[in-house]
Amino acid sequence: MFFSPRIAPNTGNAIRMVAGTGCELHLVEPLGFDLSEPKLRRAGLDYHDLASVTVHADLAAAWRVLLPARVYAFTAHASTSFTDVSYQPGDVLMFGPEPTGLDAQTLADPNITAQVRIPMLAGRRSLNLSNAAAVAAYEAWRQHGFAGGV
Repeated sequence: MFFSPRIAPNTGNAIRMVAGTGCELHLVEPLGFDLSEPKLRRAGLDYHDLASVTVHADLAAAWRVLLPARVYAFTAHASTSFTDVSYQPGDVLMFGPEPTGLDAQTLADPNITAQVRIPMLAGRRSLNLSNAAAVAAYEAWRQHGFAGGV
């Protein structure tokens, strides 16, 4: 889940990643771009028809569709590593907007199961959104033996 993403190419890259992994991408409005933007289409190449992408008007609308799944909010402020989670099918991996990430109010949402982080070297603020999502999605998929992958 991308909560209020701002940069079209990051979402385009994520569309390509979900097409390749069988994940679903949930986008929560407001978006910082139009889904028909050429940069988004170019980054996603010809994978748009192979990807499951759902746009939700707001976080409450997303929760109505996705819950009761477990929700892992990715934030540089968490102390738990994302690799310490035993992911289950249907888990939601939630990422905030570029460049700020998830704000304190969103992180306090009672529907969030846990906050997790992707380790980085000291002094670094964050990873690129689509890269972070790919790292996380592939870890969850790895834990399930890359089911369906070749």
